[in-house]
Amino acid sequence: MTDTLTRLSQTVAARASADPASSHTAKLLSKGSAKCAEKFGEESVEAIIAAAQGDRPALTYEAADVLFHLQVMLQACGVPWEDVIAELERREGTSGIAEKAARQPGK
Repeated sequence: MTDTLTRLSQTVAARASADPASSHTAKLLSKGSAKCAEKFGEESVEAIIAAAQGDRPALTYEAADVLFHLQVMLQACGVPWEDVIAELERREGTSGIAEKAARQPGK
């Protein structure tokens, strides 16, 4: 799974310099980080609705959209996918309760 998401992040990064007229990803990125964040939010809401309705096929489809738009948003904000993976690896093996308690205030 990580390999697929890593390849997706590489594709998103490569398309960042493409012509927005020929690349959906480049078109999204050309609109700036706020628009990319807005689109990520829209896709997230669609996934939430599918989950709340118990629509597994729609949730699967929307979850893929969420992951794509997350990577576009990260690209727009200059956050490498590798940093997200490193953060997940840092948290691995730590309970969510312990991880949350260890956070500094404001994070």
